[in-house]
Amino acid sequence: MKFLSLLFLTFISTTCVFSRGNHATLVKNDNQKIRYCGRIDIKDSATIMSWTGSSVLFNFHGNSVKAELGDEDGNNFFDVIIDGKVLKQLHLKKGKNEYTICEGLKNTNHSVELFKITEAAFGRTYIYQFQLNRGAKLLAPTPVPKRKMVFFGNSITCGYGDEDSAGNNSAPQYEDGYMSYAAITARKLHADFHCISKSGIGVMVSWFPLIMPEMYDRLYYNDPDIKWDFSRYSPQIVVVNLFQNDSWIVKIPKNPEFKRQFGNKAPTPEFIVNAYESFIKKLINHYPNAKIVCALGNMDATKSGSPWIGYIEKAVAGLGNKNLYTCIFPYKQTSGHPSEKEQLNMANQLTTFINRNIKW
Repeated sequence: MKFLSLLFLTFISTTCVFSRGNHATLVKNDNQKIRYCGRIDIKDSATIMSWTGSSVLFNFHGNSVKAELGDEDGNNFFDVIIDGKVLKQLHLKKGKNEYTICEGLKNTNHSVELFKITEAAFGRTYIYQFQLNRGAKLLAPTPVPKRKMVFFGNSITCGYGDEDSAGNNSAPQYEDGYMSYAAITARKLHADFHCISKSGIGVMVSWFPLIMPEMYDRLYYNDPDIKWDFSRYSPQIVVVNLFQNDSWIVKIPKNPEFKRQFGNKAPTPEFIVNAYESFIKKLINHYPNAKIVCALGNMDATKSGSPWIGYIEKAVAGLGNKNLYTCIFPYKQTSGHPSEKEQLNMANQLTTFINRNIKW
């Protein structure tokens, strides 16, 4: 499918919306009536997004939308959300392509959202422009919610495998960040959110040579040279759900990342608590006014007898900060990663916890 011919279209530099004669209405990526969510980078040529839950939203009067999108590897999936309801999932192909987002709608006002449901490790996506039907009109954007949240987490927060019955399939089509507890909680609380998460990551050690204290301040997870500008987003609530991967790797001395981080000796409880405290201090420095919820679960790091709950509780107590909270998700009692139902259970618990304990 190719774009309608625009050979005779005169580009006007003072506006980002183009409409002429029988041609469709083009909306460039940097139009002020488009709203983006997540850690994204808006350039003249394209808006670049990679993190789970990053999204693009706009309102229009018309009946159809096409999008010109680019994808780094062809592994990303997006939910297409029309008028607040998920219409379909969009699997992006590698490179620059045109996609039909919706068509055949009633010729009236509609909201459109493309929501990235796969994590940053599956590559970057480029938003170039949108094409509305002839005579369509872009409308004023929906106001940004006053409530803002940031989540830092691992595969649980990414929604890894939540569409796989066994919860273990790492293929992108089985990952749905829209149904992760983070995204559901944000929707329940009517909050905008950023999701800085990567499957396999830990606080002290990961299944690869990158830990959260190294990744948390990046615009792109795999580029240490491009830092996120924390002044761009000031959340009232930050949720940290980490230590699941640490809890496994510290018991595997032959693991190459164990050896790289710890040598031949497993970390002591004091080392573990100090590592967690150090990371939380970094977040406090960037978000001095935010309430920080130190969560854990719902996989086997919260099993009966697990010491990892105590490590977090001791770290929070040791920091002595009134803006710190602890919320433990009970062990889900099943193998694999959390299913959509188990993600929803976590979201319900976290939503209740926030409503009971935090005024914002």
